[in-house]
Amino acid sequence: MNSETDFDKLIVVGDRVLIKPKSTPEKTRGGLFLPPGYTEKEAIQSGYVVKVGPGYPIPNIQDDDFEPWKKTGKDETRYLPLQARTGDLAIFLQKGAIEVFYHNERYFIVPHNSILLLERDEFDQED
Repeated sequence: MNSETDFDKLIVVGDRVLIKPKSTPEKTRGGLFLPPGYTEKEAIQSGYVVKVGPGYPIPNIQDDDFEPWKKTGKDETRYLPLQARTGDLAIFLQKGAIEVFYHNERYFIVPHNSILLLERDEFDQED
């Protein structure tokens, strides 16, 4: 398994989420063995959120900013944070996901709008 310091090196960009897919069953409930790659072609996948991007970028316009083309030297991008958090179980659309391999393990980079459902162990009242 990868250490957390390996994931600290990764920067997820924008509204994307890095997901480690759940292990898929090798046979059906009736006991039939599934061929390799069978469940990978399903439209909906699930996995655990490993890392989350900063969110959707929003403009940094201030009330007294009448000349936005002039640079003030302070160009901080602000973000609207995402709902997904590290450790959540995510159910997402396979069509929007991009499969990547990192340290010989399979992950998906998923746009936040492709996530259909999140399951979180603890529910924060602040959300």
